[in-house]
Amino acid sequence: MQTHRAKRVEITIEAVMQSRLTDALTKAGVTGYTVLPVLGGSGRSGPWSRSGQVSRASGMVQVVCIIRPERVDDLLDAAFAVVERHIGIVSVSDCDVLRAERF
Repeated sequence: MQTHRAKRVEITIEAVMQSRLTDALTKAGVTGYTVLPVLGGSGRSGPWSRSGQVSRASGMVQVVCIIRPERVDDLLDAAFAVVERHIGIVSVSDCDVLRAERF
């Protein structure tokens, strides 16, 4: 089966910032993403859990996008404009997809 190269971008951010992030992604031309709840983790400030709330919001979410490699810079610019002043992590990795026309 033929696969096609793509980029997977994962953005973990405070839940209160979710709509601001997804609005920015949409304005940057991102047509699809998935939002997942983040249950807990550990970072510079130590371990945390959703029940212990990392902020005044209801925890963290992760927004996952799979995008064509030539479009990743616009996505990252939009994401960074939201994430740079808030708690958040952005990661980019290579992936392969089966139906390139969907991305």
